[in-house]
Amino acid sequence: MAVLNLVVINPLADRHRELLQAVDPNINIIVTDEKNALEHMSGCHVLVTWGWAETKPLYLAAPHLEWIHALSAGVEKLIFPEIQTADTILTNSKGIHGIPMSEHVLAMMLAFSRGLTISIRQQDARKWKRMPTGELHDQTIAIIGLGSIGREIAKKAKALGMTVLASKQEITTELFVDKLYPPDNESLLEMLAQADFVVVALPLTENTQNMIGLPHFTAMKRSAYLFNIARGTIVNEADLITALEQKLIQGAGLDVFVNEPLPESNPLWGMPNVIITPHVAALSPAYLDRAIKLFADNLTRFIQGRDMINIVDKIKGY
Repeated sequence: MAVLNLVVINPLADRHRELLQAVDPNINIIVTDEKNALEHMSGCHVLVTWGWAETKPLYLAAPHLEWIHALSAGVEKLIFPEIQTADTILTNSKGIHGIPMSEHVLAMMLAFSRGLTISIRQQDARKWKRMPTGELHDQTIAIIGLGSIGREIAKKAKALGMTVLASKQEITTELFVDKLYPPDNESLLEMLAQADFVVVALPLTENTQNMIGLPHFTAMKRSAYLFNIARGTIVNEADLITALEQKLIQGAGLDVFVNEPLPESNPLWGMPNVIITPHVAALSPAYLDRAIKLFADNLTRFIQGRDMINIVDKIKGY
């Protein structure tokens, strides 16, 4: 084959370069950053970037671009009118995030259940006082969005003896889910009313923007907790703050926000019943190894003309 120019907007370790070069010796791997990427676009055939990176200017400057791959699962900044009407392939790294993100969710759930959010503050104050504790066993978790991440959360929750409810576009047989709900709002409200823990694990699309709001918090148990490890704008943040202030729900574990970094003036910072993490739920020492391995598999398929995996529907956004 002719030389294939592969532009990667992220640092690569030698082992990653070797894995990609092993796919075909005619691949020309160009590693760059966002600031300098534009100068490599005129001859680029395949672009590897992040779903949150501003990519439209690069796309418009790349007349030979055939494929864009996201190192992330989300592709919100990779979808724009020009790519939607073109033959350019768009793929993502769906499937590699389940382990760290499910562990992150469970860590926050256990922190609330076992009173760790209180004990850490008491430790800072050198205060010895027993706090209320609970168990996840026999509790009910509702997972909004049963993709690869949602399934991994369901698997771990079931291992802890929880009842698992979930909503999904298509009703399928799911090994670790006790009851599956369609995604319409009436069914969602019915599911939320039963849950002790609610996890948002949806992709961000036009249809999921501000999807969770005050009516949903009102439907939840007053003792329930909300966790968002998806995208900040899927949950109406103002409504969430209201729900927490009015004690419509017990608390929240949040890894994503409407504005990141979260402004110091945001009232979520000062709420003792909120756990805040800085968009790190997917991070793992193994992240890039998993991402490059997946991409290398797809690169082989691309070169050999075989069916590729993780192709994104550019209209639906996932």
